[in-house]
Amino acid sequence: MPARRVIVIGASAGGIEALVRLFRGVPSDIPASVLIALHVAPTAKSLLAQIIDHAASLQVSEAVHGEPLLPSRAYVAPPDRHLLVRDGAMCLSHGPRENHQRPAIDALFRSAARAYGPATVGVVLSGTLDDGTAGLVTIAEAGGVTVVQSPDDAQFTGMPCAAIRGARVDHVVPASEMGALLDSIVRQPQGLTARPATAAARKANRR
Repeated sequence: MPARRVIVIGASAGGIEALVRLFRGVPSDIPASVLIALHVAPTAKSLLAQIIDHAASLQVSEAVHGEPLLPSRAYVAPPDRHLLVRDGAMCLSHGPRENHQRPAIDALFRSAARAYGPATVGVVLSGTLDDGTAGLVTIAEAGGVTVVQSPDDAQFTGMPCAAIRGARVDHVVPASEMGALLDSIVRQPQGLTARPATAAARKANRR
């Protein structure tokens, strides 16, 4: 059965460590598909799926074009391909770079917001510059939930800080707390998540 909710995660420098800590807290039966875009060199052989799979209790694999999104599964964008969501399935694209990146976080976030609307949860983790901020805005406008790694917890603060400045943020938490938080969010009926839901988010949205 296709997933009824989707979690999209973007990360860059320092993101592998954050992803491992996040997925250690994700239960194996989380009722959502999880899609990950990490900035990597286009010629790199990505081991990200194996690294996260080793830490996670749910199955993690590299995304395959055309495969349906299944609940309790996580999918990683391969190097030099945008990972998009269309009609409940994954789409890999060699379209233009965004923010000098392919895969780009904004591209993933926009496609998820269009496909899943308020059933989308967007997550920005450690990284430099601001990829993911515009995508979080799109998710928020679609009625979805936005989550950002606390800058104090991130190895590189550029992306978390840009997201906090530029988007409406519902939750600002350490990576180690995100797994349980995401599971709680996707088990709630859509539209019942408090906005903003944490003290850190309230402080961030006053800036």
